[in-house]
Amino acid sequence: MDIGFIGLGNMGFPMARRLIEAGHRLVVFDTRQEVMDKLVARGAIAASSPKDVADQVETVMASLPSLQASLDVATGAGGVIEGKRAKRFVDLSTVGSAMAATIHGLLKKRDIVQIDCPVSGGVGGAEKGTLAVMVSGPKAEFELLRPALEVIGKVFFIGEKPGAAQTMKLANNFLSATAIVATSEAVVMGVKAGLDPAVMIDVINAGSGMNTASRDKFPRAVLPRTFDFGFATGLMVKDVRLALEEMKQLGLSMEVAEAVGRLWETVISAEGAESDFTAAIKPIERKAGVVVGGAKGGVTGT
Repeated sequence: MDIGFIGLGNMGFPMARRLIEAGHRLVVFDTRQEVMDKLVARGAIAASSPKDVADQVETVMASLPSLQASLDVATGAGGVIEGKRAKRFVDLSTVGSAMAATIHGLLKKRDIVQIDCPVSGGVGGAEKGTLAVMVSGPKAEFELLRPALEVIGKVFFIGEKPGAAQTMKLANNFLSATAIVATSEAVVMGVKAGLDPAVMIDVINAGSGMNTASRDKFPRAVLPRTFDFGFATGLMVKDVRLALEEMKQLGLSMEVAEAVGRLWETVISAEGAESDFTAAIKPIERKAGVVVGGAKGGVTGT
């Protein structure tokens, strides 16, 4: 397929690269010339704006960091909505169902189909092509896109309702956000009591407490204290806030979600939006007076 790809960040770049490697012709745009140049060297065509992308291809994908960025790229001045050829806008970003519905309505006026397509699995999943790809939109459009989407991961059709895939993504990321802070509290409890955190993680992963944080994040980024898993605290907080908003709109009871939300607000306040989200353990450590892990994976009292 001829595909436009806008947003070549930590997630977008490896997804775009995989599409090129699979034989698709890509027209790419990012505000950073250097990342475009890397894909041009692999065979992509550089565009000068989202509109320029949409002037050249019928299918435009986007992987963007914020709700406003998705709205601007899709429907703003110089956006996809002004393109001469674009027929479908595939948003790989996490924007929530309300924003997805807004973009859907605006694009529909120009006969451009909005396809919600948030992904989960982190930078590693994007590089390996193992992301969970959640799609909502017209079924015929989904089938048309399926071969390209299967290049970046395992594809799930959620439904035709605008925003349905966004709701699925928020449910997933709420669980991911919960896993990292809950595991942090559990491990800090053990370290405060004198347990070895590396042994704790081994036991948790062999038992019923195993989760994505204990399985992936702690061994790779928390115990070594590299805090470089590849997903920013600001993005996680955005997703948690969106999940809370959606739950409120649905009139749900949210005791766990609200507690998780408060923890993440503490994390972003203490560590900053640009920190890796695995740094969520740091405020918990400070309150407990311990440090988990280190070069030896051991225990350090403070």
